[in-house]
Amino acid sequence: MRFLRRSLVGLFLLSLTLGLLAWAGILVRDAVQAYLTDTPRIPQARERVFAVNVVPVRLETVAPVMTAFGEIQSRRTLELRSAVGGTLIDLAPEFVEGGRVAAGTLLARIDPADMQAELERAQSALHDAEAERREAIRAVELEKDALAAAEEQAELRQRAYQRQADLQSRGVGTSALVEEAELSASSARQAVVTRRQALAQAEARVDQSTTSLTRAHIALDEAQRRLDETEIRAGFDAQLEEVSVVGGRRVSANEMLATLVDPTALEVAFRVSTQQYLQLLNASDRPRELPVTVTLDFYGASVSSFGTLTREGAAVGEGQTGRLLFAALETPRGFKPGDFVTVTIDESPLEQVALLPATALGPSGDVLVLDGEERLEAISVELLRRQGDSVIIRAPGLDGRLVVAERTPLLGAGIKVRPLDKAATSGPTGPDVQAEAAMLELTEERRARLVAFIEGNDGMPAEAKQRLLAQILEPRVPAQVIERLEARMGG
Repeated sequence: MRFLRRSLVGLFLLSLTLGLLAWAGILVRDAVQAYLTDTPRIPQARERVFAVNVVPVRLETVAPVMTAFGEIQSRRTLELRSAVGGTLIDLAPEFVEGGRVAAGTLLARIDPADMQAELERAQSALHDAEAERREAIRAVELEKDALAAAEEQAELRQRAYQRQADLQSRGVGTSALVEEAELSASSARQAVVTRRQALAQAEARVDQSTTSLTRAHIALDEAQRRLDETEIRAGFDAQLEEVSVVGGRRVSANEMLATLVDPTALEVAFRVSTQQYLQLLNASDRPRELPVTVTLDFYGASVSSFGTLTREGAAVGEGQTGRLLFAALETPRGFKPGDFVTVTIDESPLEQVALLPATALGPSGDVLVLDGEERLEAISVELLRRQGDSVIIRAPGLDGRLVVAERTPLLGAGIKVRPLDKAATSGPTGPDVQAEAAMLELTEERRARLVAFIEGNDGMPAEAKQRLLAQILEPRVPAQVIERLEARMGG
């Protein structure tokens, strides 16, 4: 019985296995036939929509601000050098590093013993030259008197000779007396010639004494100048730096002792690119006298001063690029030569321009604009300025339209997008919000006070006055301009 039961169970399992294998074979056959006979089905493709940040284009008047970096330096810097060698015997208490001195202050003195002795020798030589000239003048006067006496003697001898000749012609005198009188007259004439030679020599002695006196005066002046050069004085109100001497030290001629720096005549030297330089030129190809703001940042605080663009460098330095510009500081309080500062230049306002993020402008000078079907359209614009993370463009036909704020390589013309901020159609976003927040409405009293200050400022260029007055008279004025003016007013 057990054998029969086990045989039936085995037969059942074998039949079930064969049935499953047959069913699997049928499924595989049907699947292959269906694959071979059915037509392929192509899935329907859906257009991909990209989400983008957009900003509206608003045409307005924007005052570009150019940013550069420069170094503070003094317009008046003087090296103090010793004109003569010697030992320093006197030093002023202010002759130290950082000491402040006034114009004409005696800073140091070199031992004047040698120069004083030289001055006394020059004075003695001058006295000798003056005495020699006086003696020569007296000798000329004496020679003139001697010449007059010799001429008078010669005239008497000549009359005596003529008298003897008359006597001989009348038969009274003798030939011997006539010859003797003639010899005496000739000797008298020879004496006159000798006296004239002596007078000429005396006059030449006067000329020589005059030359010697002039040389003595020159030597005395030179000795006095060398004595004065032993005193080192400040040429102007300044501050000392690089002081390298102490009292009692021996210095050589032309050795640098210190440097005078005028702390009130400060300017900033900064370099801009050639393109930025061309934007600052006027009709005469010279930089315009634009207002600048110089800022020194340190540990979270800052010191600022206003200034004016004054001049440009004459040449491009070796290994340098761009152009070197200089701006004079109006209130250099807190600045020192050598400070590394940030310089912002306020350019003339540009009308009917748009301020957009720098990421909205493509490398080919175009922007992506949304059309009515929310598809992108590439439109070329004119790039006017780059300042920070923004660009100023001129696009007359884009006023009020939406522009992609951040471009990516996936975006291009004809692509359908989904603006992330629908509120952009009714108000500005991104940089426009900041620009709107930076504009203030002025009361009439505040506006009148600012206008009076600008018109009464004689140190401000006329071009800058007109530009600032045009901004102040607008309904909304940039907050930065108001803060700068009120800082100058003390309000």
